[in-house]
Amino acid sequence: MVAATRYDDNGEPTALSYAKDGTPWLAFAQANEDTWRDAATLLGPGAVLPLAGFDGVLPTGWEVVGHGAGVQLVDEGVAAVPDDEAVRLGPDDVEDILALIDHTRPGPFRSRTIELGTYLGIRRGGVLVAMAGERLHPPGWTEISAVCTEEAYRGQGLATRLVHAVTVIIRARGETPFLHASADNTGAIRLYEQLGFRLRRRVTFTAVRAPGEPAGGVPAPNPFAVAATPTPTPAPRSGSEAEAASGGPVG
Repeated sequence: MVAATRYDDNGEPTALSYAKDGTPWLAFAQANEDTWRDAATLLGPGAVLPLAGFDGVLPTGWEVVGHGAGVQLVDEGVAAVPDDEAVRLGPDDVEDILALIDHTRPGPFRSRTIELGTYLGIRRGGVLVAMAGERLHPPGWTEISAVCTEEAYRGQGLATRLVHAVTVIIRARGETPFLHASADNTGAIRLYEQLGFRLRRRVTFTAVRAPGEPAGGVPAPNPFAVAATPTPTPAPRSGSEAEAASGGPVG
């Protein structure tokens, strides 16, 4: 889904961007004056770029519009099992996916984000009520993302089941699952650790705005300023053990 690339005089790529309706992330060869200029060209005037672990100095014209403290967790023993009720989501499901994302706010998700990997969902009465899937793919790793459940169906362990099922798919490729959560969401972190994820590192996400006036004059929002979303609750063994939790993962 790489939409655009900038090259140096030797024909080497200096900056890569996803399609704008895919995901807001962008890759630099190295952060210098030339690559920041290439990034601004790829993104367009006034666009917002999310950065992970950035502690450098922004060039003139760029501005910080928000921060988000997070943690990165990796699979160290998740009970990966497929789920018979989970269905693979495709282009025909995008309208339903975006409706669920709008209600639950798990983090940035756009109309073509589904093309980044496998997304699984659970429907009840034909309505998509929970989902989880794959986003970033560093070599040997896959990020689990968009873990969310409609409020009326929280506390039933749906998100946990979907995380287990997505983990099966990732491991089948010989890769290691990882995910991100808000650093202040101790409930989500605790539950992910109960599932078999372990803290790898803490990371600060920073949203920066490119120079210039945005198209239409409407500034893009801070992608990390999202509403609280549900944590994945363990699949209950009986109705009395089900309990809802709120304030969920980023991404």
